[in-house]
Amino acid sequence: MASQVRQELSQLMSLSHSSGSHKDVTERYKSILEGIIKTGGSELVPSLQAFIEALVSEGVSLVISRQILTDFTNQLARMPDNVAKQMAHYTLEKIQARVISFEEQVAAIRQHLANIYEREESWREAANVLVGIPLETGQKQYSPDYKLETYLKIARLFLEDEDANQADAYINRASLLQAESKNEELQIVYKACYARVLDFRRKFIEAAQRYNELSYKSVVSKEERLTALKNALICTVLASAGQQRSRMLATLFKDERCQQLPAYNILEKMYLDRIIRSSDLVDFSALLQPHQKAITPDGT
Repeated sequence: MASQVRQELSQLMSLSHSSGSHKDVTERYKSILEGIIKTGGSELVPSLQAFIEALVSEGVSLVISRQILTDFTNQLARMPDNVAKQMAHYTLEKIQARVISFEEQVAAIRQHLANIYEREESWREAANVLVGIPLETGQKQYSPDYKLETYLKIARLFLEDEDANQADAYINRASLLQAESKNEELQIVYKACYARVLDFRRKFIEAAQRYNELSYKSVVSKEERLTALKNALICTVLASAGQQRSRMLATLFKDERCQQLPAYNILEKMYLDRIIRSSDLVDFSALLQPHQKAITPDGT
């Protein structure tokens, strides 16, 4: 099958160099690609590799190769993840030397490859694939929303990998674009990611304030609002003593929604200055994430 594909592509290359019109040549490439995918089987990957190798060679017009590569990228979503991942890596490798000519297609391939890694819970690999999109340095002008969404996704993936430093770097990039976006959903994602970064960096009172703000957003689902409120409560309890924490304790204690949260018992005792028993601390500790259990420099 792969050898037959190579033969067809060789004939097509000759046709395009002679009398073939762009439209005719483009349709032939589309037909070959559809035939490869339809046939499938064990020859699918070698045939697709032969197709990509020929398509991105210097001998094919950029107008044609860009259009067909876009079609191929759209087909990746219909392939099994293992095949799509293999082909995405192969394609990125083959066009590395001409990446400036295929920026739009490279971005789409990287987005799909990152989705595959995310499904596999390979958070760092997914983040690094997206980092490879030249959002600021490339020739293509990406919209502020696209850049904001991509930076937020990178930050979220690094948080899943518990790398707060890298997540912080990409949240900072996102913050520069946030004011340019009118997309309310992206604004919410930004606020949620920023709260999590503060949480991971143990800036608990700042995180609590932002979690609490999220818990009132009507565009967020009820379940997610309660999760944000629970996070606000936990971060407030973990925060250093002071006026800010006292105000936050009062705010949360007066919020009736907190009464249904598992950590309400410790919130109530802290606000009312009651004795907190060791059993209360054990129950509270069970609610904490690993980074929240870390011992601070003063040994607490």
